[in-house]
Amino acid sequence: MNRKFMKTVALTMVAAMGFLMAGCSTDTANSDETAAAGSFTTVTEGTLTMATNAFFPPYEYYEGDQIVGIDAEIAQAVADKLGLELVIEDVEFDSIIAGVQSGMYDIGCAGMTVTEERMQSVNFTTTYATGIQSIIVTEGSDITDLDSLIASGCMVGVQTGTTGDLYMSDEVGEDRMDRYNKGNDAVLALLNGVVGAVVIDNQPAQAFVAANEGLVILETPYTVEDYAMCVSKENEALLAAINEALAELQADGTIDAIIETYIPSEEA
Repeated sequence: MNRKFMKTVALTMVAAMGFLMAGCSTDTANSDETAAAGSFTTVTEGTLTMATNAFFPPYEYYEGDQIVGIDAEIAQAVADKLGLELVIEDVEFDSIIAGVQSGMYDIGCAGMTVTEERMQSVNFTTTYATGIQSIIVTEGSDITDLDSLIASGCMVGVQTGTTGDLYMSDEVGEDRMDRYNKGNDAVLALLNGVVGAVVIDNQPAQAFVAANEGLVILETPYTVEDYAMCVSKENEALLAAINEALAELQADGTIDAIIETYIPSEEA
């Protein structure tokens, strides 16, 4: 665990000395001239520490020993805008918000849906992507939509702490939930007949189905969601700086280009 280092990163004037305290401002003033209004703090000097769960392709996953994906690239672009080095920590999904809240990490970025419940604990940036919750079943399953899933009485596999977990807890009840730390573990449980369906975001669902014969995604999406980064409620200035960086990255087409790389549009 890194010891929290409070660091001023905006340009400040010291009237009594009559000169700029440049040593406190170089980290955020040197990249793309992003005007991050006000001063903010990071867990470690000069670093933007991102918590994720790297088993959620194409948003975050391992390529060799490196974590790549949509979230990783967008977070890198934001860090570049702020003049910070990006460090990614791979943790269990359901520990991300608590870690950001307690000051272990600067941001949580893991295909994270903005929900009212999560907003009670952390702040969220402006959204940068849209996700869809989907239902995976085995080929030939009697489950053809959400209603038949609810009526089936079967166990439902989800990744712990995700919105699929939250939604299905309400839909089918705790006694029919099978929770896993990683989405691919839930899919393996489906393949092995431990659960009758898996509820997970659509893009990871497509990757899991492509990698495993005998699985299909139901045609009707479960729900549509917005993805954003979470930031501590104690660091409003960092939230503002990230939002400004995201706005610039959206305006210049960087975010769209990153998403298109991993999720090509139908016209491409």
